[in-house]
Amino acid sequence: MSKAFVKEADNLDELEEDVPVPPLPQGSKNYMTPGGHARLTEEYLWLLNKERPDVTATVAWAAGNGDRSENGDYLYGKKRLREIDKRLRFLSKRLDVAEIVDPAAPREDPTRIFFGATVCYADQHGQERTVSIVGIDEIDPLKGYISWISPVARALISAREGDTVILRTPAGIEKLDIVSVDYQPIVIPPFEPVHSR
Repeated sequence: MSKAFVKEADNLDELEEDVPVPPLPQGSKNYMTPGGHARLTEEYLWLLNKERPDVTATVAWAAGNGDRSENGDYLYGKKRLREIDKRLRFLSKRLDVAEIVDPAAPREDPTRIFFGATVCYADQHGQERTVSIVGIDEIDPLKGYISWISPVARALISAREGDTVILRTPAGIEKLDIVSVDYQPIVIPPFEPVHSR
């Protein structure tokens, strides 16, 4: 396609539209572990108090160097500011609706599965898997952290140790036998800034 037909942005200062927060089930809250909430809060504060001021200073310096149309520091800085502002809006929305649930808090029925449970289950082939049910911003498949709105978590929630639950997948129906249920602290690693450029 000819570049004559490609419309480029006229104004790099325009902010991108807000990206909607991925939907939660109707009438539900954004459940998070204390570690997940702390991680999002740390990221928000770092972006707001460290990265955004640093990038703003670079953009101001680059703007003073003359022609902005070919100034890489200026163009990259403006793009990065838009990305930071977009992420800040996203984090603000997530933190505003967060409901912190401590998985290690005492339970009335510690054999029943709810948010924060660490569950060992066996599939119909006898293979065991252990998962921890966490918030939608805390998932980590390598550690077995699954979102409380995932199909597996939805199948497990409200069941008890010893129960068999049905998991509906695109490949068909699977039966999962719940081997054990435990409520223990779930370790979410702290926020680590990614240094760009």
